Parts: sequence; C-alpha cells; structure tokens
Amino acid sequence: MSNDTNVDDPPEDASETVSDGTDPVEQPERQGDRSPLEEDGDRRNDVDDPIDEFEPSSDEDDDIETVEDLGSTVEVDPGVEVDEEIAEDDLLGGLKIDSTEDIEVPDRLVDQVIGQDEARDIIIKAAKQRRHVMMIGSPGTGKSMLAKAMSQLLPKEDLQDVLVYHNPDDGNEPKVRTVPAGKGEQIIDAHKEEARKRNQMRSILMWIIIAVVIGYALLVGGQILLGILAAGIVWLIFRYTSRGTDAMVPNMIVNNGDQRVAPFEDATGAHAGALLGDVRHDPFQSGGMETPSHDRVEPGAIHKSNKGVLFVDEINTLDIRTQQKLMTAIQEGEFAITGQSERSSGAMVQTEPVPCDFIMVAAGNLDAMENMHPALRNRIKGYGYEVYMDDTIEDTPEMRRKYARFIAQEVERDGRLPHFTDDAVEELILEAKRRSGRKNHLTLLFRSLGGLVRVAGDIARAEDREYTTRDDVLQAKKRSRSIEQQLADDYIERRKDYELQVNEGGVEGRVNGLAVMGEDSGIMLPVMAEIAPAQGGGQVIATGKLQEMAEESVQNVSAIIKKFSDVDLSEKDIHIQFVQAGQQGVDGDSASITVATAVISALENIPVDQSVAMTGSLSVRGDVLPVGGVTHKIEAAAKAGCTKVIIPEANEQDVMIEEEYEDMIEIIPCANISEVLDVALMGEPKKDSLVDRLKSITGTAFDQGTVGSAGGSNPSPQ
Repeated sequence: MSNDTNVDDPPEDASETVSDGTDPVEQPERQGDRSPLEEDGDRRNDVDDPIDEFEPSSDEDDDIETVEDLGSTVEVDPGVEVDEEIAEDDLLGGLKIDSTEDIEVPDRLVDQVIGQDEARDIIIKAAKQRRHVMMIGSPGTGKSMLAKAMSQLLPKEDLQDVLVYHNPDDGNEPKVRTVPAGKGEQIIDAHKEEARKRNQMRSILMWIIIAVVIGYALLVGGQILLGILAAGIVWLIFRYTSRGTDAMVPNMIVNNGDQRVAPFEDATGAHAGALLGDVRHDPFQSGGMETPSHDRVEPGAIHKSNKGVLFVDEINTLDIRTQQKLMTAIQEGEFAITGQSERSSGAMVQTEPVPCDFIMVAAGNLDAMENMHPALRNRIKGYGYEVYMDDTIEDTPEMRRKYARFIAQEVERDGRLPHFTDDAVEELILEAKRRSGRKNHLTLLFRSLGGLVRVAGDIARAEDREYTTRDDVLQAKKRSRSIEQQLADDYIERRKDYELQVNEGGVEGRVNGLAVMGEDSGIMLPVMAEIAPAQGGGQVIATGKLQEMAEESVQNVSAIIKKFSDVDLSEKDIHIQFVQAGQQGVDGDSASITVATAVISALENIPVDQSVAMTGSLSVRGDVLPVGGVTHKIEAAAKAGCTKVIIPEANEQDVMIEEEYEDMIEIIPCANISEVLDVALMGEPKKDSLVDRLKSITGTAFDQGTVGSAGGSNPSPQ
C-alpha cells in the first residue's frame, strides 16, 4: 500500500468543483516522483493532516471524557436518595424511588456494565494501551456490550479513508491509498468531475466527427448507407475507449467521513470474505465490458475496523485458515484484499496491503478455547488480556441498586416499555437471586433477565398501563418459561394422567428422584430397584440410557451397598431402572442417594415413603455431597405432589424457591446416607434396625458429620 498512485492527477480546475468553503483537494503524487523511503514512510505512518472541517470543535472536546477520567467506581444513582440505614435489608438497596423513571441512566456504555468489575477495568486499560482482549464466559454476561464500550474509550486517532485506484501497469494489482477521514469523498468528487468533463469533450468531438462523416457521405459520395455505417463505427470506437476514463475514478472502500468515534465491527459468524475482504466476480471479463478490478474490491471487517475494535464472538466457529489469516492481520497491521473463491475472477486480483490496525476482542463460551487456533490465542494473550466473565456476584446493597438501574437501562434502551414500579423492581431482584442458584448471590446472566423485563413491560403496555407492576412481572415469569420448563410441566401433567407418579403410600425399591432439564427446569424422575438371583456372579445392571458420570455414580453406590448390607451380593443381581429417562438419558451423579435408597429398600424389603423426593450425590463413604439445581428440583417435587424433599446439607444455603411452594413442601437437609434412610424409609422396627446398623458400621463419623464434610464445597450443576 502507498499514499500515492500513478494515475493521472486531476487538473487544478477539478479541485475548484468542490463545494464552496472547502479547501482544494489534495491530489495523489506520481509514484515516480517519490523515493522508496518516502513511499514506505507513507505506508507505515498515519496521515496527520486532517481537514479542518472534520476536527471537533473546542466545545465538543470539553464534553468528551478521556480514558484517564474513567475508573472502576460508577456513580450508581445520581440524584436519587439512598437510605443507608435500611440498605442492607432492603431489596432496593435503600433506594428511595417510586419507579425506574427516577433513576438516571449513564450515557457511556462502560458505565452501564454491571457486576463485571474485573472485565470492565481490563477493557479500560486495554483501550488506553491498545491491547487485544479475549473474554470467556456464559452467554448473556455482557461480552458484546463491553466490546462496544471499548470503541467509545479508545484514545483519539486520526481516522482514515481508504481509496483503491486502478493500476495501469497491472490491472489485477490495484493501488491503495489512505487519506484523512473526510478527504476521500472530496477526492472522488474531483475525479468524477474530471471524468465528466473528459466525457463531455469526447462526446462533443464524437458528434462533430459523425456529422462530418455523414455530411461527406451525402454531399460528396451520395452514399447515405455508407455514411451511417461509418458513423456507427465512430460511435462504437468512442464508446469503447471512454471506459478508460471511468477507470480513473477511485473506489473508496472505507469511509470514515462521518465517524466521530473509533469504529466498531461485529464480525461474529462472518464468512471469510466478510471478515478478510473480497473481490467480486466479473461475468464480463473481456470485450471492453469488464468492470475495472479496483471497482470490484470489497473491504472486510478487519479493514472497516481500522483504528477501532473488531469483535468476534464464538471465535472457535471460524475456519482454521481464516483464523490463520486473521492472525497475520493482527501481526502485520495490514492485509491485502483478494478474491476468496477460487472459481471467481476475483481470485486473480490482489490489492496492495490495506491497513487494518484494529484491537481484537474475541469472545466465546468455555468450549471456544478447544477449537481456537493455538497461535491466534497465543497472539491475543501475548499482546493483551484474557478474562473470565462471572456468572454470579455477591448480593450487596450497591449491587441491588445497580440492578434497579439495569431495569431502567432496559426500559430506556427499548423505548416502548412503561417504567417499572418499586415493587416490580423488587420482584425482579428476587428473581435475580433465585436464578443465581447460590445464597447471597445475584445472577449476571442479564440477557435472560432482560428478556423477562421486556415480557413484563409488553404485558403492561398491552393493558395500556402507565407503569409495569409486580403482577405483570409474576405473569411474565409464567409466560417466559423456557422450552425445557414447558416440557417438564407437560411431562408432570401427562404422568398424572397415566398414574406414573406416586406421591403417597410406601413402595419397596421405588424412590422419587429429581433431575434438571436444561438450566432452569426441574422434573421428578422415579428410580426403581429389583433384586434377582444371579445366574453367574452377581452384578449391578442399570438401564435408562445412563451417561458416563451416571454409570460411575451407580458403581459408587454398589460399593456402599456391599459395605452396609448383610446380603451376599455375589449371588444377587441388582437391577436399577431410571423410569422414563427419555432419549437423552441420565447424566450427572445427583441421583446417587436415590439409587442407594432404592437398592437398600429392595435388599432389606423395607418400603420407601412415596411422599418423599430426593436429590444428592454420594461418596463411597456414605457422605451426601452437594449438587446443582436444587431450587428447581424442589419446585418440581412440589408440583408433583410430594410433601417432603431431601437435599444435601451443603445445598441448604442455595434454596430460593417461590413463595407459592414454601407451604407445599418440607425441605430436609441431610449430611449422610443414614439420615436419608431415616427420613425416606417406612416401617419403624426394620428401619430403626437398619439405620442403627449403618451407624455402628461407620462409628461416630456420621453423628459428628466429620467424614468428608462437603459443607464448604461449591455445588456443581448436575
């Protein structure tokens, strides 16, 4: 690439055609008049002579805050009164508001980011130092919002327009020139005006020649047909040669004339041409009808984001070859444009290198790193930052105030929703607590929470109400159920119809287990066990399309049974069935205590109370370990008609069920298998004898709760 071209410069009068009040257009110099060092300097350095009319006024400069003015602390609620005395216990964090209409929304995107303080600080530093960033985390945690905020924080740069010129020496290698933002349009206008004047002169000359030819044929030769034929030939010659004049007009592929901040390009899911640039196919490649190659050049997102931010979410979905080329663009800061399809005539065209000095912001889920080119990740890490986006954050009064502001932000961003009353905001904050799955935490999955805000607002708007109320939020929670939750509710109803669910009485070898569908939907999953004489050596046979982790949990349970049971299992086959597990089968180990209870019940011929449901993992020593999704599982048990539910003691702090279920079901935390059996089994003499035997085998460990205590461990979703 060079800042000059060897095309003919427009004459001086062409620059005068620019609208009044502007400076004459700076024309490209001839390549032959410049030294290689000067050309290389133009290639490497930014142009520093922008046109005055594109420079911001001093008043605008006073209003724009620089990166140095930014910090980690955001003024959450300017102008809104906060009662610090009640802030700790108040769902609004002490905010004294009637509705979200009273909350001021910050103008800058970076100030609207909530809960991702580390990522926010990194984005500010990266913007100041022009560093690349890779953000990994769950969908809906604010990755794209942070990337957009970064483009607003970038230090002021001299944005550039990029022009592509015809190369008379080699039409398949167009010339590239960069000029200050806003000058590109003036240069093109000057070239178009010059081309118009040339075409006008050629047209006048052509009609004069045609008139002379026809006049000569009529007056001298008397051959009118011959004169018309000669005139047609003259017309074709002029039409054919006039195309060379059109080729002199450059093609502006990047226009930053109206850009006031650094450009932001979202290249998520972009194919190679959209990301790296392309050259269009020309069906007319000869005979004077072809389109000049420089007019067929199309910029890629890497070129449009020059001096700005290139955002690529789910970066692992990019083709490996595309990732390699992207890596080259990051390293060189410039990348030539060529046709991406080998079957296209554009594949023969390759421009000079086009500037692409962008900041790369890559994003993705945890699996994004698996298929990401290691060299590309190394380049981002070596010249930037890697940051993990949190899913939850500690529940504090300040965070609750920020959540109230988040709702105000969503209302303002949508533009059609009524503002939310204070009790509606409180209900949404309660839902944020519940969705976190952890005690004293709030969820940071704002996209799904924002969806709930919009559904509630739509309900209020449909009723033509001035404000969105708590009842609208409660109704929205029912309407915005996930597909998994709708399926789970449908399964529960169908099982009731066919009496597949049992929630009363006692049954040997049958236990009501609990499972999670998707991320936020619980369902009751019965487990049955049967003991049969072994034909050979005794074995444990489990059906229900168990996945690897579920199979391992069954093996752990069999170890406990062998230790605690008096029955000789070498002569018995233990059959375990996960009833109606579905096509996807069972994964995770959260059914371990369910399987153990069912098998022990079948071995000892002791019935299980069917009004009890349970969930929990189990160690080989008999400790009940924490699992994920306890809140959704408890609600599923309540919907199914159970009156008691057993959960791991370590999960007790994670329970945040809806108010409507609190009186429907009793939650019983347990720390070991003996406590589980004491609650779940029926028939006092046999049950007491079994529980006492288990405690005697394990000594005092269960009573003291010291063996493999899981109270301090974090539950993982199962």
